[in-house]
Amino acid sequence: MLACALLAALAIGTPAHAQKQTDRSKQKQAAEAERADLRRKLTSLKKDIDRTESAKSNAADALAESEAAISDAKRNLRDLADEQRGTEAKLAELARKMAELQKVVDTQQKQLAKLLRDHYVAGNEDRIKLLLSGDNPNRINRELQYMGYVSRAQATLIESLRGNLKKLEENQEEVQNAKAELDEIAAEAREQHAILQKEKTQRASLLAQLSSKLTSQRKEVGNIERNEQRLGTLVNRLNALIEEQRKAEAAAAEKRRQERLARAKAERERRAAAAAAAQQSGKSSQQAGRSTPPATNPDAIEDDEPPSQSVARNSLTPQPGMPDGAFAALRGKLRLPIAGDLTARFGSRRGDGPTWKGLFIRAPEGTEVRAIAGGRVVFADWLRGFGNLIIVDHGSQYMTIYGNNQSVLKRPGDVVKSGDIIANTGNSGGNEQSGLYFEMRHQGRAFDPLGWVTVR
Repeated sequence: MLACALLAALAIGTPAHAQKQTDRSKQKQAAEAERADLRRKLTSLKKDIDRTESAKSNAADALAESEAAISDAKRNLRDLADEQRGTEAKLAELARKMAELQKVVDTQQKQLAKLLRDHYVAGNEDRIKLLLSGDNPNRINRELQYMGYVSRAQATLIESLRGNLKKLEENQEEVQNAKAELDEIAAEAREQHAILQKEKTQRASLLAQLSSKLTSQRKEVGNIERNEQRLGTLVNRLNALIEEQRKAEAAAAEKRRQERLARAKAERERRAAAAAAAQQSGKSSQQAGRSTPPATNPDAIEDDEPPSQSVARNSLTPQPGMPDGAFAALRGKLRLPIAGDLTARFGSRRGDGPTWKGLFIRAPEGTEVRAIAGGRVVFADWLRGFGNLIIVDHGSQYMTIYGNNQSVLKRPGDVVKSGDIIANTGNSGGNEQSGLYFEMRHQGRAFDPLGWVTVR
């Protein structure tokens, strides 16, 4: 009975889990706040570019909202799939830990029950009774030692059992949180699927309505030139913003260095004044030397200012993704973003229009587009004439441009490595064929990618 009572007192029931915000929800809200600020900046930049254009009417613009929504929905679905795999792996690991912990708890409960049972069988005599029994002192001593051992073993086992039961409860809470996150992901995935189907239907309807107008506009030389000018303006603005950011960071670093030097100088002057005062009060120069620590190297003074926070994870003007000179060293070692038919080359004529500033690689809709080198995404949005467009900055004013995508899978500010999947091919922006439009630029000027990449 004693064993049952103690075990019952130790048992920790799993509390009812009240509705609460999951860790995923909190992280998602913080990330969305950053992205909303970045979207405002990019929208302002695009509006500024549009205001400088003389021609604003374009049939492809009617597709802009639908194609951008399709891109967002596909990117969200991909993100949700990644989250789901991670959460399911976490849930499996929690289940494994819970099973192991439950075995330990069961074993400890059996051990405690056995100790209590043995104690009961031994007569359950307390220390006072033994001391007053008048029995053989040797026997009394042995009994007292045994009772002390049992008590200590019970206390240790009870404490360990309590700890493991608490861990078990925490594990159960984590499992509940992970399950709640999976439910959130499933609900969001269903919502994104519905949005995707709706937007695809709307886009198909718009394409049918605008088919003849789009065909005529694709052949219009002025329209092509305006599209190229629009992209060039965007790239130049991004380059300027990145250069401004670089100069601001350099100026901030120099300001912090000067402040460190000033603090070091002030500290040396203070110590020198203290040493002089000590000498005047009768202390020997040797004592003053011992009391005054050596001057500190000004460059070694600890900077008590926090590191610059001007470049956030989702900054519009992020630091270059690669160190100076690193991208240029990759010339001839890069690979095209996708495998497909090269239907247009840099410098070739576009019918009666201007020459191509990049490559067009025909490929089935949904083909994965990979970054040709490491860098940081500086633009990922819909742009008239190029549809869903993604631009990656590789440092030293080198940029790669990936256009006409069905969806872009990265956001501005994201760091990418060589070979990372950043988009899926399509024919957004009013393009007739499904594929990828690919450009490489340095200091805002387009150059022939085939001199830098190998064809897959």
